[in-house]
Amino acid sequence: MSTRQQATVARALCRARRQFDQWRRGHHKHTRLPQELWLQAAVLAREHGLNKTSRILGLKYYSLKKHLDEMTCNEPVTTKAEPDFIELVPGVMTPGIIECTIEWADGGGSTVRMHIKGVALPELVSLAGVLRGVRA
Repeated sequence: MSTRQQATVARALCRARRQFDQWRRGHHKHTRLPQELWLQAAVLAREHGLNKTSRILGLKYYSLKKHLDEMTCNEPVTTKAEPDFIELVPGVMTPGIIECTIEWADGGGSTVRMHIKGVALPELVSLAGVLRGVRA
């Protein structure tokens, strides 16, 4: 880990440590931490590690681990809706002199290959943008 990264880690954890200490000074010893502080600690633990975060913030390792696990389970799984097919309208793609094969693969191992014949370059550029998810 570089010196700059260590300084950033130290700053983030020290700032959180000051917030935890300030909260502890204003409350009784056996009062439960508010959910906001647990969430902050869990976020820091995800980034900097459970052991280091629990040690610096003065938290029990397994209590922090439990909150980190809960936070991970409660996060919504975001999935981007992918089209089942792409319709190529004949009137949009005018005949030209280019012939090519377009092939792309997703992270899951699926591969798609298209052979296109008689298309002008601007149409190929537009098609490539659509396939990449870029709107012109």
